[in-house]
Parts: sequence; C-alpha cells; structure tokens
Amino acid sequence: MADSGNEERLVQELQRELEHELARPLDDAELQRIKELVRAQLEAELRAKQRRAAQEKEQEEYFVRFSMNFCLQHLVLAIGVILLTITGLPIKFHDSAWAEFIFRNIWSLEVNRVIHRVGASLLMLVSVWHIGWLMTREGRRELRELLPRVKDFWDFIANVKFMLGLSSERPRFGRYSYSEKFEYWALVWGTAVMVLSGLMLWFHRIALAYLPKYIFDVALQAHSGEALLAILALITWHMYHAHLNPEVFPMNMTIFTGKISKKRLMEEHPLEYEQIMRERAEAEQP
Repeated sequence: MADSGNEERLVQELQRELEHELARPLDDAELQRIKELVRAQLEAELRAKQRRAAQEKEQEEYFVRFSMNFCLQHLVLAIGVILLTITGLPIKFHDSAWAEFIFRNIWSLEVNRVIHRVGASLLMLVSVWHIGWLMTREGRRELRELLPRVKDFWDFIANVKFMLGLSSERPRFGRYSYSEKFEYWALVWGTAVMVLSGLMLWFHRIALAYLPKYIFDVALQAHSGEALLAILALITWHMYHAHLNPEVFPMNMTIFTGKISKKRLMEEHPLEYEQIMRERAEAEQP
C-alpha cells in the first residue's frame, strides 16, 4: 500500500491547484477520483522501486568465501553443540526445578544421556573431520590465515579507538579479523578440553582403572566449567556477531551458503577484497 502521509499531502496539493484553476471547491466525486489517481500513482512507483531493488540484488556480485566442505563442518558442529547444550544444562543443574520438570515431563534422564552422547559423537566426528581437512591444500591455507599476527594486536587497538570515537577510521581486516581468530582458537581449545574430559566421563570405569581419582574429579569439573563457558560465549559473543549485529540481522548466511556479497566483503574484509582483485587482474593478463 502507498504511504498514507504522502498520499494525503499529494491529494491536498492537487485539490488546492484544481480549486484555484476552477475557481470553485471540488465536490466529493472529484475528490475521490483524485485520491484514486494519487494512490494508483504511488503504488506504481513503489512497485517500480521494489523491482529495481530486486534487480540490483540479483546483479550484485558475490564471492566464494567458504567451500562446501567447510560449511558442512560448521553445520555438523552446530547440530552437535545444540544437542550438547539442551542436554548438558539439565545435567549440570539437575537439582533445579526446571531440570526436574524436563526429566519428568519431556524426556527421562536416560534419554537425556543418549542424546548428549549423540551430540558428543558429532563433536568428535567433526573434530577428526576438521583435522583431516587441515591437512589439505585448502585447509593449510585457511590455517595460515587464522594464525595470530602482530597486526591483530594493532587492529584491536584501532578498533577500540574507533568504537570510543577516538578515531574516524575502522581497522582494515584481511581474510579473518582478530575477533574471528580468537573465536576459532577458543573453539579449538574448548573442543579439546570437552572431548578429552568427556571421554573420561563416558568411559569412567576404564579411566578410574588406570588414572587416580583426583584426575577424574578434575576432568569432571573441567568438563562442566568449560561447557558453561562455551554456552555463555555462544550466547553473548557468537549470537551477536552471527545474528544480532545490525549489518547481518537476522542471520549471517555466509557460513551456510559459502558466499559473501561484494559490498560486505569490501566493508568487513577490505584487504582480502584487494588481494582477490589483484589476483584476478594478474590472471587476466596475457
């Protein structure tokens, strides 16, 4: 529908012009006819604007940022983490009223354990998958890009200055920003702790047969604490960057499609965009 404010304003302007030319007030039928014409014109302009926007979106250039292999790894990881979260929290807070409600009315403790182990199996599967992928040419290239550098420290300082209004320029990131690198290596560390401690809890009889009791107790606390830390990081850090950030709201689809628009690539990873353009120009040279 056309904007009511614009419609009313245009109708009043046309009414004044016609009444001035005709030297008489317009009757109701003439006013209704003017309203219909104005509404039709505004709606036609709105449809034309929407068509132009759709055409511009279709014509927008996209770049491949992640391979399908990498996107599938993220999908399996996401499913595993979701299963671990919805089943791990009731176990950690088993003495709370809401956990008791879940075990009595939604699923039993035994079903909860089975689902939790399915999520753990997916996490271990994607860990082995990712390690194998890192040995490929693509994986080695991504790993090199993810390694911390001195530039990341200065990018962090520059970004803090920009956020505080002390600088008017954003830091120029390459393929991965310092925050993305931090999130990746935090995931690597957290996954290692969760898998090792989780295996000890899963096969507790074997663990207790070969390890001291205090090692098992440390594994229990590490598993519980690291799990809660990971959930809080997902809710506060990852949820904002992947979903609540106004630039990508309601969801950043790059990790699922593997593609990023030219506009976002230029804004978020300008150094990578410039490198892609240089490589493209070199490839086009005879």
